Amino acid sequence: MLIIPAIDLKEGKCVRLKQGQMEKSTVFSENPAEMARKWVNLGAQRLHLVDLDGAFAGKPVNESAIKSIVSEVGADIPIQLGGGIRNLDTVEKFINSGVDSVIIGTAAVTHPGFLHEACFAFPGQIVVGLDAKDGYLSVSGWKENSNQLTLDYLKEVNDYGVSRLIYTDINRDGMKQSPNFEETSKIAEISNCPVIISGGVSSIDDIKKAKNLKNVEGIIVGKAIYDGDIKLEELVKEDA
Repeated sequence: MLIIPAIDLKEGKCVRLKQGQMEKSTVFSENPAEMARKWVNLGAQRLHLVDLDGAFAGKPVNESAIKSIVSEVGADIPIQLGGGIRNLDTVEKFINSGVDSVIIGTAAVTHPGFLHEACFAFPGQIVVGLDAKDGYLSVSGWKENSNQLTLDYLKEVNDYGVSRLIYTDINRDGMKQSPNFEETSKIAEISNCPVIISGGVSSIDDIKKAKNLKNVEGIIVGKAIYDGDIKLEELVKEDA
């Protein structure tokens, strides 16, 4: 089970949101690269970066902060990056910069052909972000509902060659109320690739429960480690 700290970038800073609402952001660091080094030193096994401004703008915005993080820890740990990645040129740019894998969310839903092309061009390096609210996929920084059921969409793209899925229950994100294990299990059961859980991690018990789920390879932790409710080193130790 991979323990994956989240670093959400807004205006060049490391922040956390509640249920994806930009107006409900809390700044945890003015220096995202320094925060990344902290998580790596505490035993993180992978980093999850999200360009929040990019997700809303439809194109990368926090490139300077992303480059600083890759420069600081990219040689030590795999980095997965999402937020505003909508074309192959952007995918190639970040892969060439040292990012291990790129997360495609909105464009994967609105333009499945692009997802298929990306998986073919960059095998093993394309992650799909399934961001859901009440069972339906959301897009454009979680501002819009796609009116498409998450499970139906997965069945359509299941054979594209995606390296892994990240399933986020928006209602749980930043709320520290435990992930939606029931829905995650449904996703993992039919997925042709490993699944990562995201949204709502609140305790070591969540890690223990996630370890028992079939085809789930990792769990993203955010607000709980930033608030100090749980310590990353304890999560890593529990997973050992």
